[in-house]
Amino acid sequence: MKQISFIIILLTILSLKNLNYLIVVISILWLVSIKDSLIITKRVIKSIFLFNLGISIAYLIMAIFRDIDLFYVCYINLKVFIMTYFVFWFFSKNNMVKFFSFSKDLSYLLTISLSQIYSYKKTFEDFKLAYKTRVIKKLKKREEGFIIKTFDFFLKKVFKDSKERSLALKARGFFDD
Repeated sequence: MKQISFIIILLTILSLKNLNYLIVVISILWLVSIKDSLIITKRVIKSIFLFNLGISIAYLIMAIFRDIDLFYVCYINLKVFIMTYFVFWFFSKNNMVKFFSFSKDLSYLLTISLSQIYSYKKTFEDFKLAYKTRVIKKLKKREEGFIIKTFDFFLKKVFKDSKERSLALKARGFFDD
């Protein structure tokens, strides 16, 4: 039942074409999640900022060369914000693993994804702690070097892990080549 409600609400938000309706929806979401609204809002902004910024800048550049309504930029950014906010709020109240338990394949994919997320998060926290314990005086160049080396490590790790995960999924019959 939760799955159906979730999909219906998400599709309803997706189908809204009027900015006023979107403002009403975000107001309702903020009221429903009044205790957690600030925390969820911060998480949403952190997760969509770069993507929305890139899309908005590209759209604004196109608008300069063509006669395009800039109102659409506000509309699409608000819609992405509301959908992300709703998903974050919904899964803060519902267990994601139980939510996807209706499908063995989705449960398996979710388990793999969550294990990767927690593993990478733990590794990144270990990197940060190691950096803090080894650096007495913070220098801009050292921080940049740390960021570059950490990014390089994770990039290599992602490629290596993706090959392993791909083989595991093939072995379980998720896709045929």
